[in-house]
Amino acid sequence: MIEILLRDLSQPEYIHVLINPLPVYGLGLGLLGLIIALCLRSRPAKIATLAIVFVSAAAAWPVYEFGEQAENPVISMADTNGQAWLAAHKDRAEDLIYFFYALAALSAVAIAAPMKWPKSSGALAIAVLLLGVVVLGMGGYIAYAGGKIRHREFRNAPPPKKSTAEEQR
Repeated sequence: MIEILLRDLSQPEYIHVLINPLPVYGLGLGLLGLIIALCLRSRPAKIATLAIVFVSAAAAWPVYEFGEQAENPVISMADTNGQAWLAAHKDRAEDLIYFFYALAALSAVAIAAPMKWPKSSGALAIAVLLLGVVVLGMGGYIAYAGGKIRHREFRNAPPPKKSTAEEQR
């Protein structure tokens, strides 16, 4: 049993699938908590939920890295449509990962800056909330393509077509 678990944990595709919900589900829960914290006007609650947003957004980095390492093994397992969805998933992640990093940085600022400038607390938390909602949508957009790579039952639309710019790469 332990040997199987250790073998699985050595496969980047397994780690990617294991941690990839964190930037979406964690972020969604953090934003929900942040809305409640803003309504309650509670600084401790804001700090706690901003920390959840920070961890969830920062988790996009290892998800991305393990996804990159898992690309070749997954290509060999996927059918033609799955490979097209994988290409779309990868392109979306490459284009949008920086927004997760920006959200992580903004949430860190929103935690730290009010220690020096207390009046900035509300405005920074609202900025995190607004950017967080946008980034959550981006995470869903990335995950939409990722879920179709190996799950034919989720493929209720044809795979995206490659643009001519992508084909020339």
